[in-house]
Amino acid sequence: MGVKGLNQLIKEHSPSAYKEFQLKNLFGRKVAIDASMCLYQFLIAVRQSDGQQLTNEDGETTSHLSGLFYRTIRLVENNIKPVYVFDGKPPVLKGGELEKRLQRREEAQKQMDSIKDEGTVAEVMKFEKRLVRVSRQQNDEARKLLELMGIPIVNAPCEAEAQCAELARGGKVFAAASEDMDTLCYEPPYLLRHLTFAEARKMPIDQITYSEAIAGLDMTKEQFIDLCILLGCDYCETIKGVGPVTAFKLIKEHGSLDKIVEYINSNPEKTKFKVPENWPYDEARQLFLKPEVTEASEVTLKWKEPDVEGLIQYMVKEKGFSEERIRSGAEKLKKGLKAGVQGRLDGFFSVVKPAGTPDSKKRKTETSSKNNKKKRR
Repeated sequence: MGVKGLNQLIKEHSPSAYKEFQLKNLFGRKVAIDASMCLYQFLIAVRQSDGQQLTNEDGETTSHLSGLFYRTIRLVENNIKPVYVFDGKPPVLKGGELEKRLQRREEAQKQMDSIKDEGTVAEVMKFEKRLVRVSRQQNDEARKLLELMGIPIVNAPCEAEAQCAELARGGKVFAAASEDMDTLCYEPPYLLRHLTFAEARKMPIDQITYSEAIAGLDMTKEQFIDLCILLGCDYCETIKGVGPVTAFKLIKEHGSLDKIVEYINSNPEKTKFKVPENWPYDEARQLFLKPEVTEASEVTLKWKEPDVEGLIQYMVKEKGFSEERIRSGAEKLKKGLKAGVQGRLDGFFSVVKPAGTPDSKKRKTETSSKNNKKKRR
């Protein structure tokens, strides 16, 4: 679901945390991608000219396979090494959010059925996209395709975005890639958004630096997580009437969710807010602070040469794709993976801190002292 309003808050208070660039600027990077999120994007975005999802002769949906195959090749061609991370079992607390999503899909289905004969194509498509979900079969198909492509996959024990962040923190990859802003709650050094968008959408890739984000907000890790819970996460409902501006103000004034809850409950006459009954905010906090992940040190990532004939068997003979296009894509993949990850210039030079930082002032003082000694000599 993501965290409503967090993107704008960070842009407002921590503008230096954001960088925008094109795919080519990520050359030489390894990136952990939230697989379920990008498959969802492909199911929505990869469509035929009439707006319907891609299917083979047997009527099976293939939009997710098409998007995954060609976008992954595009990443590798830009000298980026992706690893895809798949969700494991959802936390118990997420059950309520999953139930709400099911209800929203059922409502969208009713609305679509009611206008199917009278509504415009655009209206029908709007509701159809709300029905999209990534099935277990589609996840399994994606895993098989990636294995044939030689791209590593990681099966997370729980939430994929938490595992992506763990791989980034542990130095296995440069960044976590997901559209969900709550990935930042798991403290990845960098979060990449729009990485798996098609070039046709002309969306620049956003890179958010975690340390700069919370520094600009002037919050601790715990306060940042409390802010995200107030804004709305997958694990518990929000306090009605508390939007981004109010949530930020409350955290600043009271310092933690515990004190905010205490303040609201003890001052009903001063505030219009009401804390939900049995609100599991602390349980949600613990899921962010201590997520269930496989430690990065226990994960081995290996990119291999693609199994071309295996891809032909699966994508062409079983899924109905063009053999010419699959062979062409496999050759690009083979060439890109064989080239390996080039060294980046920023890996060869030490970073010089800007003037005004403690270290730079120290260096400036030392240099000045040395110059004075030379003059005295």
